[in-house]
Amino acid sequence: MSFQHEERHEGVTHTLIILKKLAEVKLPTRWADFTLSAFESADADRHPEGERRQTVLALTLGNIYKVPPLVRIHSQCTTGEVFHSMRCDCYEQLHLALQAIAEQGAGVLIYEHEEGRGIGLMEKLRAYELQDRGLDTVEANLSLGHAVDLRTYALSVEVLRFLKIRSLRLMTNNPDKLHAVRSAGIEIVKRVSADIPLNPHSARYLATKRDKLGHLFSSAMDFLIPLPANSRGTLFPQLCDVAAGAAPATLHLVQAPDRKV
Repeated sequence: MSFQHEERHEGVTHTLIILKKLAEVKLPTRWADFTLSAFESADADRHPEGERRQTVLALTLGNIYKVPPLVRIHSQCTTGEVFHSMRCDCYEQLHLALQAIAEQGAGVLIYEHEEGRGIGLMEKLRAYELQDRGLDTVEANLSLGHAVDLRTYALSVEVLRFLKIRSLRLMTNNPDKLHAVRSAGIEIVKRVSADIPLNPHSARYLATKRDKLGHLFSSAMDFLIPLPANSRGTLFPQLCDVAAGAAPATLHLVQAPDRKV
């Protein structure tokens, strides 16, 4: 199934994105049984036939048309979501969104393959190396010759159009996401906070997002007093294997909330 979005400027029709649905599967998770859809896009101006296309995933749950659904646009973070890095809030924001959607019984999570604000995993690790030497996340990107943020959210917006979502509640602290959705003519009836308690490893990163990228945090977020150094659990205390310095004999997996299957 393909979806082609076009816009008219000065009487001329320009094809912007051709969105193709590649697969749709059931995805049972610890939070709920989602439907996972895979999409591929080709920008007609930048991706000739045979060139690699962009891809994006969409997890949907329940009736997303009865009321404006809760939507999260989330960018891939291997270090956070696979290795549970404490340098960022990506892992916990991902599961905050999935849990919130499950609790409400309906919603959408769009998962972009935009590691490191679009620079890719290897370049993100090079940026981390510069951060270890004292630069912040913005300074590190610029030092490597990258833009501060390469993401446009155009593909995510096309997925929302494909799903025929005309109004939504957007879970984000990022003003760029708010702008991208509104610019597409999709109504945001409410912004839902994606605040995650900080830790000593993420405090500077979150402060930089607030101060240099304009991210919207709750006034209760105090960036000068992070959680204690031995606080490994934040939003999900059960994710804490042991306090820092302990030597666990086994790994403790996250316990799924009781739910009917």
